[in-house]
Amino acid sequence: MKPALFLDRDGVINVEKHYLYRIEDFEFIQGVFDACRYFQHLGYLIVVVTNQSGIERGYYSEADFQKLTQWMLARFKEQGVDVAKVYHCPHHPELSGACDCRKPKPGILLAAQEELAIDLSRSILVGDKLGDIQAGKAAGVGMNVLVHSGHKLADTVLSQADFVMDSLADFMSLAQRLNLNA
Repeated sequence: MKPALFLDRDGVINVEKHYLYRIEDFEFIQGVFDACRYFQHLGYLIVVVTNQSGIERGYYSEADFQKLTQWMLARFKEQGVDVAKVYHCPHHPELSGACDCRKPKPGILLAAQEELAIDLSRSILVGDKLGDIQAGKAAGVGMNVLVHSGHKLADTVLSQADFVMDSLADFMSLAQRLNLNA
């Protein structure tokens, strides 16, 4: 079993924009490719786990999401990063009822564990919201990292993460200093 670097999409991989689904609006956060290459080199699978309630809300379609995802994956590939898989939750609890895949529930992470034979205890989750951290902890992810990504976060949110960083690239720098290995 291999460890994974679980990445939320909006706010970790790309600049968060309201219900992003258009390629022309997608903007990678600086340092994302370097960080992913670094963790991939250490032996981590790169896995994206993202809530996409805009699908359930009707702001964009599943096909729109898939088109943007394929474009994003091609950019990663061009940069030497192999993303093992993208998992998404299209639901919104007020519209579709409760589900197990919407973070802060751990279902999306547990599905990845099952399908990709991931060792959750040796894995890392990087997210920008409390729900990301809660999902990681509920699934038994070994390290849960919160990135600010321009958000002002309450102390109660910050205190739940193992590390709080400004970006994924900053976490990579910390991991290098800690000599973090898979």
